[in-house]
Amino acid sequence: MGNQRRPLQPGEASPAFALPSANREGTVSLADLRGRPFLIGFYRGLHCPFCRRQVVQLGAAQPALLAAGIETLAVINTPLERARMYFRHRPTPVTLLSDPDCLTHRAFGVPRGEFLPDGSSEPPKWPYQATMEQFMAARINPTGEMPEKLQPMEANTVLNAKDGFEMQEADDAILANHPTQLVGHFLVDANGIVRWVQIEAPDDPNNLSIFPTAAELVAAASSLAH
Repeated sequence: MGNQRRPLQPGEASPAFALPSANREGTVSLADLRGRPFLIGFYRGLHCPFCRRQVVQLGAAQPALLAAGIETLAVINTPLERARMYFRHRPTPVTLLSDPDCLTHRAFGVPRGEFLPDGSSEPPKWPYQATMEQFMAARINPTGEMPEKLQPMEANTVLNAKDGFEMQEADDAILANHPTQLVGHFLVDANGIVRWVQIEAPDDPNNLSIFPTAAELVAAASSLAH
């Protein structure tokens, strides 16, 4: 696990954050949200087609979440200008925040993997430490869009081509700097206390890019209201 903190658990306080918004004016902070419950998702950069799809799914859930009094935020591991450019053409009702350094991902304890050196005798501890063999052996098709399960990096390439998504220099830099960042979702109540947590692939790389559905997000939110 190295120097990573474990993911925040229900009952723990949300850390303070302030991030620039890609589709609103100025920044959004924990202090701004005080008194209102919110759902916050932490994603990889735009290079990840599964993360792009999850933002669309969050947008689909947003009216129901809003009806339950819950704000919806998505933190994207992408520089602000790049995020602004992409989402100008693909608007979303979700408040988008830019975190190119994954600082808030870390503050909330969303894991990122590290690869053990070749020949290491240290046992892998997924999701914090993995062997390259373990990662290369993983096969995923979480959205069912591909004819068969593919290795995660191959799946990204196939879906990016399907989407006509062209990597920009900013995307290449994020992928190089944060290649193994995982995704996490946290539901935080009006007092800033975490009430529900979902972490991507906590046990196994074959579960990468399986994220909560809109229905699961709304169900978690409705449990907060009771």
